[in-house]
Amino acid sequence: MIDVKVNFVQHGDFTHLEKFLRKAIRIQKVTDVILRKYGARGVTALQNLTPKDTGETAASWSYEILHEGNTSRLIWKNSNVQDGQVIALLIQYGHGTRNGAYVEGIDYVNPAIGSIFTNMAKDIWKEVIS
Repeated sequence: MIDVKVNFVQHGDFTHLEKFLRKAIRIQKVTDVILRKYGARGVTALQNLTPKDTGETAASWSYEILHEGNTSRLIWKNSNVQDGQVIALLIQYGHGTRNGAYVEGIDYVNPAIGSIFTNMAKDIWKEVIS
């Protein structure tokens, strides 16, 4: 999540303010492009690294971009829900079975999106400082 806060003081004309606002709008548009790019890359990475039995969980990944005020969020979702349980989370964190056994979790989410976060942050930072 990127949270940008801006404070400014104005003296004289609005040339600098107008330039700042144009840049802020450009950054928002570029940020949306970057979020869509990495949202899709994250879906692909999650699909590739999700442990497969039937393949339904791997095929159920998607992403969503939410805008709330000055904040944009990229959320990856998995729609494979059975008996009210998100299967992707059961695979990630482990779960008990009906016969009392425990299935240990497999950390596949962090390896899948770790580099996605790193590269996305670099791309957004380049736009902010340019």
